[in-house]
Amino acid sequence: MPLDDQPRRWHLPPGQPQWQEQQPAEGSPPLAPWLEEKLFDRRIVILQGTVNGAAATRTAAALLTLDAQGPDPVELHLRSPDGDLDAVFAIIDALDIMHAPVHALATAEIGGAAIGLYAVAPHRKAFPHTRFRLREPRTAGISGNAEDVANAAGQHLRALDDLIVRIAEATGQPRNRVEDDLSRGRQLTAEEAREYGLVNEIVAPGKKGDRT
Repeated sequence: MPLDDQPRRWHLPPGQPQWQEQQPAEGSPPLAPWLEEKLFDRRIVILQGTVNGAAATRTAAALLTLDAQGPDPVELHLRSPDGDLDAVFAIIDALDIMHAPVHALATAEIGGAAIGLYAVAPHRKAFPHTRFRLREPRTAGISGNAEDVANAAGQHLRALDDLIVRIAEATGQPRNRVEDDLSRGRQLTAEEAREYGLVNEIVAPGKKGDRT
C-alpha cells in the first residue's frame, strides 16, 4: 500500500500554477565525463533531477572527497523537483561533517525534500528565475504486511519532522509555519524565497553579490 494513500494534505491551493516536474535523475542526460572532471577540479558538484539513492551516493562521495582535499569552499549546484528523504539525509549528513564551507546554488527549480538539502548549506544563492516549491516529500510505494507499512510510515514521518526542523532553523521561520507551507505546497519565486529566509543571495546577470 503506497504511503501516498494516507490522508495527508497533498493538494495545492486553488489558483496556483501546476509546474511540470522533471524526470528522475536516472532519466536525465548525464554530464560528459570531461565536463564533470573540469567542474570537480573547480570544486563544483552538480546534482540534478530527483534525488535518489544513487545520486545521493555520488554526491556525498564527491563532496567528502573535495573536503578531504582542502578547506576551500565547495559549490553545490542543485536543480531538483523532489527527492527521497533517506537519500536527501545521506547528503545532509555528509554536509554536516564537512570542514570546507558549502555554497549552494539553486537553478531552475527546487522542491520537496530537496528544499531541506538546499536549506542546510551555510550560504545559499539562486538564479533570478529559480522557483521553489515547499511541498511534503512524496513516498515510494511500500510492499509487505501491515507492520512493515506502519514501520515505514513512522520512519517517514520522523524523517519529515527532522527536515522541517532543519528548514525552520535555516530560514528563521516558526516550525508550524514551515510545516503548514509544506502541507499546502506553497510556491515561491527567488525573491519571495529570499524574503522567506531560504535564499541568502540572488545572482543577477553580470553582477556578484545580492540583487537589490
